[in-house]
Amino acid sequence: MLSSYLSRTLRSPVKHSVPLRAFITSWAHVPQGPPDAILGITDAYRKDDHPKKMNLGVGAYRDDSGKPYVLNSVRKAEQLILQDKLDKEYLPITGLASFTKEAALLAYGENSEPLKEGRISVTQSISGTGALRIGGVFLSRFYPHKKKIFIPTPTWGNHAAVFKDSGLEIEQYRYYDKSTNGLDFNGLIEDIKKAPENSIFLLHACAHNPTGVDPRPPQWDQISEIIKERKHFAFFDMAYQGFASGDANRDSYAIRKFVSDGHRICLSQSFAKNMGLYAERVGTFSIISGSPKEKEAVDSQLKILIRPMYSNPPVNGARIASYVLSKPELKKEWLSEVRLMADRIITMRDKLKKHLVEDYGSKHNWNHITDQIGMFCYTGLKPEQVERLTNEFHVYLTKDGRISIAGISSHNVKYLANAIHEVTR
Repeated sequence: MLSSYLSRTLRSPVKHSVPLRAFITSWAHVPQGPPDAILGITDAYRKDDHPKKMNLGVGAYRDDSGKPYVLNSVRKAEQLILQDKLDKEYLPITGLASFTKEAALLAYGENSEPLKEGRISVTQSISGTGALRIGGVFLSRFYPHKKKIFIPTPTWGNHAAVFKDSGLEIEQYRYYDKSTNGLDFNGLIEDIKKAPENSIFLLHACAHNPTGVDPRPPQWDQISEIIKERKHFAFFDMAYQGFASGDANRDSYAIRKFVSDGHRICLSQSFAKNMGLYAERVGTFSIISGSPKEKEAVDSQLKILIRPMYSNPPVNGARIASYVLSKPELKKEWLSEVRLMADRIITMRDKLKKHLVEDYGSKHNWNHITDQIGMFCYTGLKPEQVERLTNEFHVYLTKDGRISIAGISSHNVKYLANAIHEVTR
């Protein structure tokens, strides 16, 4: 009887009341997105077989031979971790406690009152981008005023996307002055004053990306004062502490000034650049509360926020950073290496300007090359000049004229200066 039923069923054609294709999900409606600007530059660079080609788009440190650089202090930390035969258990939601403690000390300083009083919530993050996302979502959920964040013009290309996807409204404030290739301080101050009270302002702590233009300490003092007067909230992004000037304390001036002035800031902190831990994705997000009890509530909400996002962070990079920062000999060596990297970039700035002015007699003012700081430099080159640099000299950079100084070496700096001189005659 069963065999007869199966026979009839197998012989009978299957009838569909709805066409089969209706059950197959189609993605034909998904639009093609634009390629990533920086990755596109790198792809074009790789396809170029010219012997003097230069990639000045990538935001990663290179040594004077143009090779990726792994710090000795990092190598030593890795060896110690291997020797200690640590397990691979899950971290808590907020990460490796020894790492977040050291990261907060590095950023806020040992004399920070909020740290001493136990008022700073710190959580490990997926590098600086993850920290920004945690902060954006936290503010979107709990900031008691309008969920609008002001970001500088220009700023890192990912800032607007991260905050928009976090649920915040995006506004901009003036920052870069194209006529001087420097800071539009008056415009910045005016925009801070004009913004509605209790607005959120994103501030680059040091080595502004992409311009390399930073306020001087007296200007930071004034910015802090006006933000306080307007009851704004400061969200700092610090991706280059120590890497900018070579001095970790100097690079954290703005953070510590704002905190000493009574601001309850939040901070995105990354160790990609200053420890060369790019692929390890090591960072923290921190926020200051008014009391230890208030901090406990913030801690609980950070955990609730992170749990469905990625559950808990990876351990290896955090261990490396923790070992480097907590062991005196390794920290001393790391600070020395950070200064070495910063000094190499400063030297390349000096040489590029010298070749342009002294060797090629350029009539343009190139002071901004050495006035700016950190990995990136806004050259002031126009899009058509950038196109010539790429087509004629095989120098790859973003269309806005931003270059990564880390991509310059003693072997190619004169070639670059000549190329820039030729397209700016």
